[in-house]
Amino acid sequence: MAVYTVHQPSATRANALPDAERIVFVRDGFSFWAFLVAPIWMLWHRMWLVLLGYVVVLAVADAALLALGGSHIAYSVIALFVSLLVGLEASTLRRFSLRLRGFRNVGIVSGVDREDAERRFFATWLTEARSRSAAGAPPAAPPPLPAANPAAHGAHGPDVIGLFPQPGAHR
Repeated sequence: MAVYTVHQPSATRANALPDAERIVFVRDGFSFWAFLVAPIWMLWHRMWLVLLGYVVVLAVADAALLALGGSHIAYSVIALFVSLLVGLEASTLRRFSLRLRGFRNVGIVSGVDREDAERRFFATWLTEARSRSAAGAPPAAPPPLPAANPAAHGAHGPDVIGLFPQPGAHR
């Protein structure tokens, strides 16, 4: 199953339902097209700053190899590694670009394919959005967690380190 992060444009109105068609699903993992044709992939996804950074990195590598007397094979190897890095980090670069364009991460969903992930996400998201709009207000914040009581742990502190339960405690 593939894992997708879900990004929604910043809300301009109280009703979030009309923005459902602008939600973007970004698949985690290696992107073959970003590896194979990185500049075209970046233009396709409107990743202007990422494309600018890509061009600058390749220009600096070319200038450094030219100054050091490097061969065309060395430049090709560097370009291949940069393309491999873009393919591996394509989803992170896309999330970064979406964040710059005002999108916010609203969830993570998994599915067999993108259509399945969309179906799973919208099944939950639409019911939550409708309940919020019917109530007329955003959902209440969850109740605060109880404060830790240092006296309950004894004079020497807790016997367990980290987020593990206390020894002998049963729930």
